[in-house]
Amino acid sequence: MSSANGGRGPRTVALVGPYGSGKTTLLEAVLFANGTTARKGSVSQNNTVGDSSPEARARQMSVEVSCATTTFMDQNFTFLDCPGSIEFLQDSLFTFYGIDAAIVVIEPEPAKVQMLKPYMKRLSDLKVPHMMFVNKIDKAQGTLTDILAALQDASDTPLLLRQIPIWQNEQITGFIDLALERAFAYRDGKPSERVDISDPDEEKQARYSMLEKLADYDEHLMEELLSDQEPERDEVFGDIKREFSNGLVVPVFIGSAERNQGITRVLKALRHDSPDVSVAARRLGIPEGTDTTVQVLKTVYSERGGKLSIARVMQGNLKDGAVLKTSDGEETRVGGISQLLGTSQTKLAEAKAGETVALARLEGITTGATLSTAKAPPKKAEIEVLTPVYKLAIQAANRADEVKLTAALHKLIEEDPSLRFAQDSELHEMTLSGQGEIHLRVAVDKLMSRYGLKLNTKPASVPYKETIRKPVTVRGRHKRQSGGHGQFGDCVLEIKPQPRGAGFAFIDDIVGGVVPKQFIPSVEKGVTAYLDEGPLGFPVVDLSVTLNDGSFHTVDSSDAAFQTAARIGMQEGMPQCAPVLLEPVAKVKIHIPNDTTSKINAVVSGRRGQLLGYDARPGWKGWDTVEAEMPQNEIGNLIIELRSLTQGVGTFEMAFDHLAEISGKTADTIVAERKKAKEDAKAG
Repeated sequence: MSSANGGRGPRTVALVGPYGSGKTTLLEAVLFANGTTARKGSVSQNNTVGDSSPEARARQMSVEVSCATTTFMDQNFTFLDCPGSIEFLQDSLFTFYGIDAAIVVIEPEPAKVQMLKPYMKRLSDLKVPHMMFVNKIDKAQGTLTDILAALQDASDTPLLLRQIPIWQNEQITGFIDLALERAFAYRDGKPSERVDISDPDEEKQARYSMLEKLADYDEHLMEELLSDQEPERDEVFGDIKREFSNGLVVPVFIGSAERNQGITRVLKALRHDSPDVSVAARRLGIPEGTDTTVQVLKTVYSERGGKLSIARVMQGNLKDGAVLKTSDGEETRVGGISQLLGTSQTKLAEAKAGETVALARLEGITTGATLSTAKAPPKKAEIEVLTPVYKLAIQAANRADEVKLTAALHKLIEEDPSLRFAQDSELHEMTLSGQGEIHLRVAVDKLMSRYGLKLNTKPASVPYKETIRKPVTVRGRHKRQSGGHGQFGDCVLEIKPQPRGAGFAFIDDIVGGVVPKQFIPSVEKGVTAYLDEGPLGFPVVDLSVTLNDGSFHTVDSSDAAFQTAARIGMQEGMPQCAPVLLEPVAKVKIHIPNDTTSKINAVVSGRRGQLLGYDARPGWKGWDTVEAEMPQNEIGNLIIELRSLTQGVGTFEMAFDHLAEISGKTADTIVAERKKAKEDAKAG
């Protein structure tokens, strides 16, 4: 395996950044500049290599990682174009564990800088080398100094300005490379042309600032600067390469992907500075050796049902037909290797260390898996899986499709583990959870278009409960005679409220055998069966029922008769117990940029929430965590408002805390809706 500081092995680079920053356009510019594509595609014309799925093109936005391999100066590069919406962040997180470097694409608008934080934070934490490409520089409104200061707020790692723009008649006409100390003028449709540096003082000042940051990690360079000695150019490039590879600095480049400006310079920096695959392998904890080891970055199911695993060969060479093992001892055979250019596939006999390829038919293997030919394969990487923040109830329009729907959902979750689905036996509904409204709409679209399913969706139901406020003693009596053996059951029940959270208790207080022992469990069954739906229409909690009297018939009494008697007693007694509705209340932690904290406090209050306090979010510079208690009914669409107020980056986590009484118009509305839903279900 080649070393981190030498060799020209294949590199894999992620393109990350906010929605609308131009990542897909940058990929098109790279592929066109390298001659990989004959013409440059356009997002608006739906003809790009990336974003080729119907769901992406319908929304003109990336909804999953796209993979494209190209060659630059005889070196193989695979680019992973990651979605910009925070709702599809999970796809990016899996790729971060197998890449050599990332290009963070951002528009030159300080107001949008906060949208970078979820990406920059994770890249820094994982120590993934990353550079920044300030795209659309020709449309910049402020100075680059102001833009850079704003960008630094989003990065835990120091930014290193590699280029400054050349201005002419209030237009950016080129750039100065501060490491090369050379100026270049943009030429439409042609490579940039070297020109003289028109303002040497500005260049020297900007270059000195760059050298000062490099010197923070190089004592020799610091000594040279203090003694006004000009460092050798090779020393400067060596420092940039070392500090970038070690994740100590984030080099910043400028350009315009739409106008093909600044593309080659970024590619040259990647070629020269990015570490090889051995560094990424060490980050994954893969022991150095000769065993072939593969990291699965993404799983894709095609419309025809075929499974592809986009995977990086971390070490060794992988041949078609090779048998790979997981750390759990599972084995799978590679059923084909392909190089990808969007949806286009080129068959390969083998893949070399560093290459990112599509592997066919890795049955039972999920995204994030680490596979190897070793006798003891390395453990699967512990990759962050995002907590769901939005939920829908989902149902097959045709009941005959329910099994098909479940199978399709399993495949969808293999592709995107941040999706979850569950069968709620209490609410009698299937739910699909994810990272937001768009995330789930895309998932539903895939289920319908790819698997031919017709689906009904609605907001997920809230698991309301009910309880009682006062005790009642009631007799339940069931007597029926219809020839032969009759039915007779008689029981006296004392129904009492219990403290919140105590649950249900059944107490046998029979004396003298007035209800024979064999029928006492029957009474309990009848009582618990009733508790599934109380007088308000919801499951009943926090009460005790004591059986303290009754009577029986030696011939006509039976298990069924006493169950029926108990249900009758509960039906007659419960409405007299002052039933009250209970709603689930959750503890919520809301994570937001701190310039929106006051707005979020108002959101919590407006949703019947109780603020518990807020503090700086640990490890997230410029972010706060607001803690509150909120009714679950108010959390259903919270993420939509939260994202609207935070440029799409706010999120939250929640956990059930307690049940709280709810009364008045709100309770009346909930009870009425429940009653109507039951009537509609019967009518349907």
